Amino acid sequence: MKLSKILSMAMENLKQRKLRSSLTTLGVVIGITAIIGLASLGEGFRIEVRDRMQQGFELNNLTIIPGSLFAGLSRQRFSDGDLQNISKISGVQTATQVMQIGNVTLYNGNKTAQAFVATAVDFTQFVKVFEDRFEFDGDGPAEYKNDTIIIGYKVNHPNEEDTTPFAVAHDNVTVTLLAPEQLTPFYKLQNHTFNVGGTLQKKGTPGITNFDYWIFISLETGRTIYDTQESDLIFVRVNDPEQSERIAEDIEALFPPFRITILVPLTFIRQVDNILAIVQLFLTAIASISLFVAGVGIMNIMTVSVMERTREIGILKAIGAKARTVLGMFLAEAVLIGLIGSVIGLFTGYGLSYGLASLLSGFIQPQQNTTFQNPETPPLTITPVFSLEWTIAAFVFAVVICIVFGLYPATKASKLNPVEALRYE
Repeated sequence: MKLSKILSMAMENLKQRKLRSSLTTLGVVIGITAIIGLASLGEGFRIEVRDRMQQGFELNNLTIIPGSLFAGLSRQRFSDGDLQNISKISGVQTATQVMQIGNVTLYNGNKTAQAFVATAVDFTQFVKVFEDRFEFDGDGPAEYKNDTIIIGYKVNHPNEEDTTPFAVAHDNVTVTLLAPEQLTPFYKLQNHTFNVGGTLQKKGTPGITNFDYWIFISLETGRTIYDTQESDLIFVRVNDPEQSERIAEDIEALFPPFRITILVPLTFIRQVDNILAIVQLFLTAIASISLFVAGVGIMNIMTVSVMERTREIGILKAIGAKARTVLGMFLAEAVLIGLIGSVIGLFTGYGLSYGLASLLSGFIQPQQNTTFQNPETPPLTITPVFSLEWTIAAFVFAVVICIVFGLYPATKASKLNPVEALRYE
């Protein structure tokens, strides 16, 4: 019998049992809807998070920390020789070292401000490393002297409701720092006067550092105060972010094992992306269970159908129909259920994904903490991304499930003895 005739008979049989066929097809529709909806929603969320991280993290910048990141303050520090060796590595655009002094207090007349950290930097090189963030009001780095101080936005505006800044360019401010005796049991505070070279604009936390809470002084001044030529951190700017992992390995090779820790934003982003991809696959796998449930329904309904149509099968075989024809007819019914359910499920899956995306976006946006968010960054929204690979895979998977679960009743029907089938009541 021709394939077209088999499909025609299968469709006619499904029409004769509309309610039963519709309910069976509904199981396939639900399965495909769940798979497409969750897969596209998960892909959209993964891409949104990855793009946000790529925009937020400075992929061109590496941060080199002495010792372990979680080992507390390390006595190990960097020398000028370390900086020179790092600067010579292929792919390094520029590198700069900094000293950090924690918990400082600033005075400007009768006004007081607190800074999370005072950082002693080479202004010229530091601005080259953080050229996208080091935006300020005041003179340029070329005009900075050893008594210059740059003040972060949050330090300069401790209360954003008060529009009056703590200081403006060219003001003289007094900064209280720990004196070099801090390494002894009897440390003392020491006051130093600086001229404000500029104040930073608000930037939030686009990377792992937040300059809003920092102040910056000259590296030479910091070394003079603390009588040292060593530094606490090294920041590196690379030419190509894709080469950052290779450059990090080259930098590590310059130091003994476990001597340094290098923070590579690209590596972190890739790890997060991989984790989200696994979560997406897990959710899709859970959604696929519904297709197995639909498959069981298909097997059940077709088994009942074989019992109801035993005499019909006997007549077909009596007039010359072969076993493979009967097998093909019942399998065609299973395939049609899978095809119809998959097509409907694709459209309902798209609708479900957009509905869930709108619901989740509306829930997430009020929860976002704007304190550590770049003010220029728009709120997080989730847009479903429909992958052709996922669509084809879900479609094929549904049809295969229908064939597999329809194979048993179809085989049972094809093996019926025509004589016994005709006598079946």
